[in-house]
Amino acid sequence: MAETGIDALVLRPSPDFRFLGGGQGPFLVLTQEAMAETGDPAALVPQGARRVGVDPEMRVRELFGLAIEAELVPAAPVLAPLRLRKEPYEIEALRRAVAAAEGVLARVPELAWFGETERAMAARLRALLLESGCEKPLSVRVAAGEHTARPAHLPAHRVINPGDALGVSVCGRWGGYCAEAARVFVVAEPPEDFEAMYSVVLAAHRAGLAALRPGVPAGEVARAVAEVIDGSGYGRFAAPHAGRGIGLAPDEGPGAETTLEPGMTFCLEPAIHVPDLFGARVADVALCAQAGALPLGTAPHTLHVLDR
Repeated sequence: MAETGIDALVLRPSPDFRFLGGGQGPFLVLTQEAMAETGDPAALVPQGARRVGVDPEMRVRELFGLAIEAELVPAAPVLAPLRLRKEPYEIEALRRAVAAAEGVLARVPELAWFGETERAMAARLRALLLESGCEKPLSVRVAAGEHTARPAHLPAHRVINPGDALGVSVCGRWGGYCAEAARVFVVAEPPEDFEAMYSVVLAAHRAGLAALRPGVPAGEVARAVAEVIDGSGYGRFAAPHAGRGIGLAPDEGPGAETTLEPGMTFCLEPAIHVPDLFGARVADVALCAQAGALPLGTAPHTLHVLDR
């Protein structure tokens, strides 16, 4: 705070709020001398404070209601760098969250998919997330057939049929920490040329893991993924992002130029989307460890054939 010229931080319930140990709120105020939760932040901000960092998730109504006579600036320059490197207890919390997310996807073969809609199956997966102890489901995606070629597809009324490729992903928060797992399935039998395309996604995933090591810019991971996909001839169909930071939030730094350090955690998510045909995306949470990438999950990437 001193280095950035910020006299106080005012946070609402959010990843930053949880990072500093916030409980019930509604606000957490941190000054050079103390930290406290309060319903009246202005009463705890020091008299004469010139710059106050506010939570990036603060609502406009909350900002106007603060009644703080100071310049309001984002709190991110103070807190974002501190959240990049995870403590051992945070890594264990992420490992538990990943296990829960993968546990939900492990139930996929048990479900009956033939003749059901994407939306109906997404509802079943959401129920499984809640059964797993998920505090907050953040995203549940089911895409069948040509819908797998849409990067941001949301479950629709499309019926799932034999011969469809199927993309399934779940993202949620367990124990305060976020995890996502995405896997690829086929219904009864794979579409023509699908397995060859999927093998490229897996090769790109391996290349991304190999590049995820201390001392290199974060952008090197994306470049390693892109080189594999470009070399296969699918380059123009590659997803624009190969991964993102993950932790208390589902999407948090570092930027492409940030040098990787031990303790940083990522969701590696290479994907290929061939318009009007099919697509494939896998997502795994991995730790940048001293010796290189360490996946926090154990679920295989085998192309599983669903038989019902």
